[in-house]
Amino acid sequence: MNIAITGSSGFVGKQLKKYLEENTPGRLYFINLRETIDSDIINKTSAIIHLAGKAHDLKKTSNSDEYYQVNFELTKKLYNAFLNSPAQKFIFISSVKAAADSVEGILNEDVKPSPQTHYGKSKLMAEQYIQNQPLPEGKSFFILRPCMIHGPGNKGNLNLLYQFVRKGIPYPLAGFNNKRSFLTVENLCFVINELITRDDVASGIYNVADDEALSTNEVVSILASSLKIKPRLLKISPSIIKFFAKIGDRLKLPLTTERLNKLTENYVISNEKIKKALNKGLPLTAIEGLKITANSFNEN
Repeated sequence: MNIAITGSSGFVGKQLKKYLEENTPGRLYFINLRETIDSDIINKTSAIIHLAGKAHDLKKTSNSDEYYQVNFELTKKLYNAFLNSPAQKFIFISSVKAAADSVEGILNEDVKPSPQTHYGKSKLMAEQYIQNQPLPEGKSFFILRPCMIHGPGNKGNLNLLYQFVRKGIPYPLAGFNNKRSFLTVENLCFVINELITRDDVASGIYNVADDEALSTNEVVSILASSLKIKPRLLKISPSIIKFFAKIGDRLKLPLTTERLNKLTENYVISNEKIKKALNKGLPLTAIEGLKITANSFNEN
């Protein structure tokens, strides 16, 4: 099976490339969307996996037009090429942020999307474009909405949290009682591989997350365990922390309201739809995945 991938140089792209090389016979092609889309490559493939996109900028320094140009216009261009090619499957990596920036209860695919950021809005526009095009017989599309992805090579907020734990700095947000979903990159690769190698899954939107939601305190404990040290959890009043975060907003300090919300919000995702469609469980639990990520931080 020949597969085309965009965004192969990114964190997920590197992990997916390795996973497919080890698990799926065939040839991989890589598409650079900054250049003209090579129709010869598209015509050689059975599946296109669209990972490339402009990520959410927590520092708010990005031009809003970039989100729509990269996440919507380039996706539209690539999907049109797919529709006009012999390729049979199109997998678009969207985001749960296309559905909601905050969650009460558990987020599933039936929610009415209401993104608040240019990142989420641009992803939703791409989703809607894909859904609204007539789908030729023999073709299928899969819009995947992952939550926070982590794994070896990841340099996001989880890595920042790990550095706090490694240096013995007490985690000052232990007073917040939250639950949030994570996604081990290997579980995402597993889902993508299942979709491209099977023909019994219906087109549509699917959330992708690990089974268990964890509190940030639990995550800190897992990171500390990987370092063979005791977790240092400091329970400061949440109202005091929120006050200092507002100061951080004005002075552009490391702790801002948005970063605080990222670390302490409840954001629980249901993965029941994709598991039911695959009729399989995910290979790793949330805790197993976090241990692998933490150990990769240790190695580096």
